[in-house]
Amino acid sequence: MTAVEQRFREFKMPDVGEGLTEAEILKWFVAPGDTVTDGQVVCEVETAKAAVELPIPFDGVVHELRFDEGTTVDVGTPIISVDTDPGAGEAAPQTAPAAQAPAAEKPAPEPAGKEGRQANLVGYGAAPASTKRRPRKPLPGRQRAEAAAPAPAAPAPAAPAPAAPAPAAPAAPARPEPAPELNGSARTARPLAKPPVRKLAKDLGIALETVTPSGPDGIITREDVHAAAEAVQAVQEAPVAAPAPAAGGRERRVPVKGVRKATAQAMVNSAFTAPHVTEFVTVDVTRTMKLVADLKQDPEMAGLRVNPLLLVAKALLVAIRRNPDINATWDEDNQEIVYKDYVNLGIAAATPRGLIVPNIKDAHAKTLPELASALGELVATAREGKTSPAAMSGGTVTITNVGVFGVDTGTPLLNPGESAILAFGAVKLQPWVHKGKVKPRQVTTLALSFDHRLVDGELGSKVLADVAAVLERPKRLITWT
Repeated sequence: MTAVEQRFREFKMPDVGEGLTEAEILKWFVAPGDTVTDGQVVCEVETAKAAVELPIPFDGVVHELRFDEGTTVDVGTPIISVDTDPGAGEAAPQTAPAAQAPAAEKPAPEPAGKEGRQANLVGYGAAPASTKRRPRKPLPGRQRAEAAAPAPAAPAPAAPAPAAPAPAAPAAPARPEPAPELNGSARTARPLAKPPVRKLAKDLGIALETVTPSGPDGIITREDVHAAAEAVQAVQEAPVAAPAPAAGGRERRVPVKGVRKATAQAMVNSAFTAPHVTEFVTVDVTRTMKLVADLKQDPEMAGLRVNPLLLVAKALLVAIRRNPDINATWDEDNQEIVYKDYVNLGIAAATPRGLIVPNIKDAHAKTLPELASALGELVATAREGKTSPAAMSGGTVTITNVGVFGVDTGTPLLNPGESAILAFGAVKLQPWVHKGKVKPRQVTTLALSFDHRLVDGELGSKVLADVAAVLERPKRLITWT
């Protein structure tokens, strides 16, 4: 590593989850010129699972932010460069001889930097021909500057003694492709787009040269290709199409990304992978509602979140203890059923970014106050958008509380990798036969969906019946445990 590389360090987009490939930069907390310290949060990104704050692992002064807010960046791509030795002044320019790289790998000339120096990826490098570094592929955030800059006749000197001029840039286009005009010529360049976007355009029959880019530095995005395809289709259908809506139309289009995109893909995979079965039961929960009211006055539960969901969660944990085979997962690759001796209880939570399912680790081992505390923390963190990817990984069974929306029940889809999910419906005052007489009672409907590959109807029915039994007579929380 050269002295310049040691001084100007790059912080790359990390994999903050389990095998994530990209993340969107939501907000920068620093700007060029700001001083940062090891462990300081520099930005917030949204992955396919959650919003995460990224701390930088070294000290220095911010030299450059490589991407704007709202940009989706691949894992492993540098997003910020930091001058770790700002007191040393500006570094000498650094170039790599053109002969060092194959023609296809030679980057286009960089724009002239401060005081006649030639800029490189991270500030100002060493003198020409003083080092022989392997050429590095320019980043998307720098392509516009690299492509638009005129080729210098000779590199600027690094010292009073003149330096030999660098070889002229080859006539063939460099990677990445230059802008539509290079060095004042009218030569047309190949449009900037990632391979998946090029494939999409090919599949849709769209020429990238006709697409207007909206991405950073003139990069064509998937949305641009879809917009071009829709425009072509609109032209083709113009003779028979209805009149276009007036200005300020009544539709909105929002790109599907982040948590929403991941949730959609997970639900599709779940629906078409695991054979779902859903069973229902309606139960009198009047005693449970009275117990909730009593627990709110209990000194042991002071300051904790006490609600019907807490007792539903406890009832499900008791049912799993009595029927442990429900707590399993199907291993398709090895053709095995993996039975788990622990319960990471997922709680479906609606957030502004979409549905997420964080889970309470080792919920089976928690007392009621501990479970209430964990549930309160989980909900509060989800509402703030601060749920970590780790908190949403490793779940075994899930509860979705549709009753908070006034819904009686539903047929929930399994969280991928789990065997069962319980839907808790709204608690309503209804006429109910109690001790031989029709009386107004607090009633709810439960629905249990399970993976029929590993959960038979008998096992699923026993689990649902046990949950209902505990909620009907909460004293079973004592007699069954």
